[in-house]
This record gives sequence, structure tokens and C-alpha cells, in this order.
Amino acid sequence: MTYSLQLYTVRGPLESDLSGTIKRVADIGYTAVEPYNFVATADQLAAALTENGLTAPSGHAPLLRADQDEIFAAARKLGIGTVIDPHVDRAQWTTEEDIKSTADALNAAAVKGAEYGIRVGYHNHEFELESRVNGRTGLEVLANHLDPSVLLEVDTYWAAVGGEDVPALLGRLGNRVRFIHIKDGPLTKVDKDQLAVGAGKMPIWDVVEAVPGLEVAVVELDDFSGDIFEAVSESLSYLKAGRN
Repeated sequence: MTYSLQLYTVRGPLESDLSGTIKRVADIGYTAVEPYNFVATADQLAAALTENGLTAPSGHAPLLRADQDEIFAAARKLGIGTVIDPHVDRAQWTTEEDIKSTADALNAAAVKGAEYGIRVGYHNHEFELESRVNGRTGLEVLANHLDPSVLLEVDTYWAAVGGEDVPALLGRLGNRVRFIHIKDGPLTKVDKDQLAVGAGKMPIWDVVEAVPGLEVAVVELDDFSGDIFEAVSESLSYLKAGRN
């Protein structure tokens, strides 16, 4: 199992000192990271990852809203094997027609990504699960319309906030899920309420074990009221210790 860190978690330090922040993440013990909006910083980020022995199996980029060739070229420079679109506006999750349009766009992006040897995926928030279309969650409707080559990165915390039994949801989505976001907290919609992994209400190990095809579990905090590096470190320590 590879544990990665979504770099959005440390976006403040990263923006002020990219190389120093990457070194600190590596020193904590992470061997992989998940960059976000990485086109502008690809050269500097690639150098920092190499210098610190880190890989980037996945990365977030707005595939459906930006230049895909530019994104895939930057991803290839960083060694990113899967580019994940992190957000499609909540207004697009109310009808099957709209969801199918998103699926069609992701399928088309996957065709282009394949030209670069890169897979495409989608990452959810809570509203894709709160949405119900013909008795199914919006995320499951999306999965039904996706080409088999398009993967899902389930943000397990936001899925729980959206009202789902997350292990059951992951079971229904099956091998479509190859990446998950692992985060913890009191299951509110307030980002600053989030906590280090293992310190909140999420059934972390039930979630991890519910994904048979899991390649990477990505630690993320959207925000945090304390020292973010302490939370990032405590999260990795908890995961490395395994189920008690």
C-alpha cells in the first residue's frame, strides 16, 4: 500500500517555499505526493520530487476546464500516471443528462490522456453523493456512464458527509476505485473541523479494506486549525501502524 499526501493540504507553505515544503514532507516519511494545479510549477516541482526521492502517482488538474495537452505534458514531466479532475460544479449533478455529459467529457479526456500514456480519473465532494437520480447517487450514475478506462478517486470523508455508508459505497463501485482520499474529522461540511487521520469519526480501516483494487491512499486535510505538519505526520503514523 502506498500512502501519498495531497499537496493542497500544505498549500500555504508550498506557495511560499516549494522546495523546502517538499523536503519536509519527505522527512516526515511520505514517499509519494499528489500535486494539484501543477502545470505552472512543473519544472520546479519535478526537481524537488527527484531531489527528495518522492513520486507522484496521481495529480489533480482541471481537465474539463483547461488545456488538456498542457496538463498531460506537465503530468508526464512529473511522472504522474493518473490525472484526476477534482471538481465539477454541483449544479451539474441534478439530472442524468448532465451527469452523462460530464462522463462523456471525462471519456474524451481519457482518449487524449492515453496518447501520453496517462490515465484519467474523477474525485468527488459531498454533493455528488447527496444528489439522487433515479434512486442512485450522482457518483454512481457517473460511474455507469464512464468508459472502463476512467478511474474514480473517492474522497471517503466527503462521501460520508454526503450521507453514505462509505465501505458499502466502495463495494458498489468496485474496481472502478483505484485511489481514495483518506481524511478524518467530525463529519461536518466545515473544512477547519477536519482532524488528523485516526482522530475523528471515520472508520478508516473499514474504508481502506473495502477497496480491492486500491493503488494509493492519499492523505488530505482541506484545512486545519492547528499545525498542519503535525496533522500530516500524525496521519501517516496512524496509517503505518495499521489496524489495532
